[in-house]
Amino acid sequence: MGIRIGVAGASGYAGGELLRLIAGHPEFDLVAATAHSQAGQPVSAVHPQLAGLDLTLAATDPAALADADLVFLALPHGQSAALAATLPSTVKVVDLGADHRLADAAAWQRYYGGTHAGTWTYGLPELPGQRVAIATADRVAATGCYAVATTLALAPLVAAGAVSPADVVVVAASGTSGAGRAAKAHLLGSEVMGDLSPYKVGAHQHVPEIKQATGATGLSFTPVLAPMPRGILATVTAVPATVDADPRAVLAEAYADAPFVHVLPEGRWPHTAATLGSNSCHLQVTHDVDTGRVIVVSAIDNLGKGAAGQAVQCANLMLGLPETTGLSLWGIAP
Repeated sequence: MGIRIGVAGASGYAGGELLRLIAGHPEFDLVAATAHSQAGQPVSAVHPQLAGLDLTLAATDPAALADADLVFLALPHGQSAALAATLPSTVKVVDLGADHRLADAAAWQRYYGGTHAGTWTYGLPELPGQRVAIATADRVAATGCYAVATTLALAPLVAAGAVSPADVVVVAASGTSGAGRAAKAHLLGSEVMGDLSPYKVGAHQHVPEIKQATGATGLSFTPVLAPMPRGILATVTAVPATVDADPRAVLAEAYADAPFVHVLPEGRWPHTAATLGSNSCHLQVTHDVDTGRVIVVSAIDNLGKGAAGQAVQCANLMLGLPETTGLSLWGIAP
C-alpha cells in the first residue's frame, strides 16, 4: 500500500488532472475522489481520458477523505476552508483554491469578499526558502495559475534589484480551462474560437497574490481569454533598477537548481504548446530597444504548473519525496 491520497472537487478540470497525475504516481494510491453534482458517477464517465480508472465519485463529505494521508482540495474559491477545518490534523492538505494564499485579510476582502480563512504556507517551491517551508508544513496553499507564471518571471529580478518593483505591467493569455468547467455562455466554442478577449481588466483576483509573492508594489495586470483549452503565456515588463544588472544572468542563477524552470537559449521564445502536459515553466528575457524596459515571457500549462502539477510537486515535498516524482519535465508534441 502506497501513500493514501484523496481529492475533493475531482470532477473539475484541475481535479481531473490531479486524478491523472495521481494514477501515474509511483508512490500514491488514490483512495477517495469526491464531487458535488457528479457524485455517484464513475470517474471515467466524468473524465473520459481516465478510462480504466475504476473509482466512483463520492459525495464531498469529510468522512470520505479522513482516512487519506494527504488530501488535495480542488474546490471553488471560498469553499476549501470549511472542508479543511473538518479534516483530522493528521491529514496533510494541499489547497488548489485561493482560500489560504493571501496574508492580508483586507486584500482578500477586496478581491474575493467574505471572511478571510487565514494563511497557509505558500506553495511555490522555487521561491527562496519555500522548499523547506513546504516540506515541513501540514497545510499548503497552492498558487494561482496566472500568479505562478508571473511570479517565476518576476520575483528573482525584484529580489536582485534588477528591476523596479513600482512599475510592473503584465499581459497574460490563458486557455479556457482556467475558467473552470461550469457551463458559461461566454466560454461556448462558438464564442471563444477565433477570438481574444480581455476580462477582469484592472481588478483580477491574482493581483494581490502576485504582489505578495514577488515584492512588486505597483502592478498593472490584464488577463486575456485565448481560444485554446489550456496554457498560459505571460508577458511581464518592468523598468530596470540599474543599468549594470543582467536579467538573464539573474534568472539563470535563480533557477539553476530548479528542475521545472527552464531559461531558454537566447532567441528562443516560450510558447504554450511546448509546456502542454508538463509541470515546467519556460522563460525568455530581453530588453525593449525603445524603452529599455526588461521583458520576460513565461509559458506554462495552467492545469500543470499552474494547478495540479504544482500541487503534486508540493505534496511530494510534504511527504519527503523528490519533488519531481510522478511529474513530467517535458511537454507533449504535437
